[in-house]
Amino acid sequence: MKPVVKIAAFAAAVAATFGTAFAVGDVVGPVSPDSGKRPAAHGGHAPAEKPADTGPGARPPGGLQVSEGGYTLDLETARVPAGEESVLRFTVRDEQGRPVTEYRREHEKELHLIVASRDLTTYRHLHPVRGADGTWSTGAELPAAGSYRVFADFTPAAGGENLTLGTDLAVTGRYAPAGLPETGARATVDGYTVELTGSLAPGAESDLTFEVTRAGEPARLQPYLGAYGHLVALRSGDLAYLHVHPHDEARGTAASGPEVAFTAAAPSTGDYRLFLDFKVDGKVRTAAFTVHTDGTARADGRTAGPAAPEAERSTGHGH
Repeated sequence: MKPVVKIAAFAAAVAATFGTAFAVGDVVGPVSPDSGKRPAAHGGHAPAEKPADTGPGARPPGGLQVSEGGYTLDLETARVPAGEESVLRFTVRDEQGRPVTEYRREHEKELHLIVASRDLTTYRHLHPVRGADGTWSTGAELPAAGSYRVFADFTPAAGGENLTLGTDLAVTGRYAPAGLPETGARATVDGYTVELTGSLAPGAESDLTFEVTRAGEPARLQPYLGAYGHLVALRSGDLAYLHVHPHDEARGTAASGPEVAFTAAAPSTGDYRLFLDFKVDGKVRTAAFTVHTDGTARADGRTAGPAAPEAERSTGHGH
């Protein structure tokens, strides 16, 4: 089977602070400088003519802005303690400051929430619950202190394109910065081996294929969020966000073969972290890779979290 790739902007002052470099599977295509619009995140991809965040009139990648298209991400929980179960609360507001209460469902959810540390060593793909007043909430346990980025990926029911808004979250505690992980193009997660084939090229579409095996035998991937894999890519340096869609959708409960493929368009040269969520035997796991636009790849893997019923994972507690 096959899955695709997705690629949102922060104010200039923040960009100056954190630098410019380059995510919850799914992809946003690059922006054409002629149109000035980013393609809908959940509907395939557009041909890449030049890097999405370069050129006159081009819109930057997702996740860099707290406000875009008349919508604002209002994070009520500005800080949480490291290593403790906490509740994140936030609201998406419209141009009049009113909470948004109607969304278009994408990949089986109204909104996807991604939390990643700025050193890209911690990643969580959460599915919060929305209250009647428009306030979203989800449990989250973040293991290490430091600066994190929160991404809300959604499409308003009122119309308009898919948006990925981002804001900062502080995780308090003793902080020890880590470097970008460097291993191989293979990740081991709970005894499963994930092999990455392909590389990223700036300003051009590239194929990325992930093969999942266990003890040398092909894994049977189960549907997860309407596909057989969910891929998020984040650019090292500014955490610009590419939300990747699988090539093929997955309906029902039928399992597939061990491969899942995506098409990705990197907006610039640099280092990217790829986070692949996949589901086998009712449990979601995450394999993480570091990919360079020079064609090399490095990887590591981790478990998405303790086994939990699917209903609990849907509220954001599963990984």
